[in-house]
Amino acid sequence: MVSEAQRRASAKYKREKMKQVSLRFSPNEMDLYEFLRSHDNVAGYLKGLIRRDMEEAERD
Repeated sequence: MVSEAQRRASAKYKREKMKQVSLRFSPNEMDLYEFLRSHDNVAGYLKGLIRRDMEEAERD
């Protein structure tokens, strides 16, 4: 069981250090949504795409 102090520490860390992005799909983009959800690690997949784009941008 997690103590109240640990819960507070975790909440503080998330509030101060972590960033979050929200993404919405319209009904005509459900193919994109389904493809994304087909990955076991959605966050990892998206981060990989972003890193690849960043590397490409550095080469240009």
